[in-house]
Amino acid sequence: MSETEEKLIAYLEKKNLDAYFIQKKVNVRYISGYTGEDSFLLITKDHKKYFITDYRYTEQAAIECPDYELIVWRTPGRTLGDSLFDLSEKNHLSTIGFEGDELSFENYTDVSSKTPEVEWVDHSGVIEKMREIKTPEEISYLRAACDIACRAYERLLEDIHVGVTEKELAAKLAAYMVFEGADTQPYGNILISGARTSLLHGIPSEKAIEYGDFVLMDFGCQFNGYLSDMTRTVVVGKASEKQKEVYELEKQSLEDSLAMMKAGRPVRDIYRASIQSIKDTEYLKYNYNNIGHGIGLFVHELPYTGEQYDDILEAGNVRTIEPGIYVPNWGGVRIEDQILITEDGYENMISTSHELLEL
Repeated sequence: MSETEEKLIAYLEKKNLDAYFIQKKVNVRYISGYTGEDSFLLITKDHKKYFITDYRYTEQAAIECPDYELIVWRTPGRTLGDSLFDLSEKNHLSTIGFEGDELSFENYTDVSSKTPEVEWVDHSGVIEKMREIKTPEEISYLRAACDIACRAYERLLEDIHVGVTEKELAAKLAAYMVFEGADTQPYGNILISGARTSLLHGIPSEKAIEYGDFVLMDFGCQFNGYLSDMTRTVVVGKASEKQKEVYELEKQSLEDSLAMMKAGRPVRDIYRASIQSIKDTEYLKYNYNNIGHGIGLFVHELPYTGEQYDDILEAGNVRTIEPGIYVPNWGGVRIEDQILITEDGYENMISTSHELLEL
């Protein structure tokens, strides 16, 4: 068994669970290595491992998960609940943990009604907690994804000019990441300009870039399933004095945050550091209080960074740091890096400059 599977079985023994049912795509991948769609895992405390899918994915599953017993559930007249009934009877299961934050009401009704002798217990977040500390292999994939995104960004800078649209630039950026070695699975990216840069998660539009616009790019890619996430904000033409002022405050906010990042640090201390540069300015009210998140197989993983969170940074966490200033109807600036937490500090996986670029 893999290290991740052993950790899950240790959890089952600790919580007196007979098995754990996994539905989340990223958790299926993390535990089994399977990279496809529409599949589930059932792992018992007796080290039995079942891969539950349909005929579309049996060949792929046999290749990627050779030590799992394949169960085909989608056959005429049968449901997922029928397969779980068979497995619970075969393995004498009486309590099964599951991802209550993922299992749909339809599927829960089906499996619980088909397995009346089984107690289904919500144990959400079990695997997400395991994923917080990255392995050396995961870290290598995350570094590669960041390097790819940085190279694509440098290529895109040559394409940013007056008249090109946000959608055109977003499409080119996505293509450049694939050309530089990213997985081809799509990953949503933000590329917005002008006053629209105050939208924290704005969608690229048909708006053409104008002289004097901020252009904000929040983007990343996958490498072997692992994600990068970075943000840079540039100006097309010469920056105004206000643009320079806001950008410098944001840059200081990011760098004050980075200075606090090390194992053992409460995440709320990082947020508090991030507002020092703006606390006595008019821009304090334009700050957003969630300024980072874990990242791995999913873009927004635990733990988050903000005043409201109690988490403590641990060595092996990989997370973003992304304070920002967002002024409605004027524009915004965000600079975001991706960081590996170490015992005595951090490693910045993003290599591009924090300085304001005037294109």
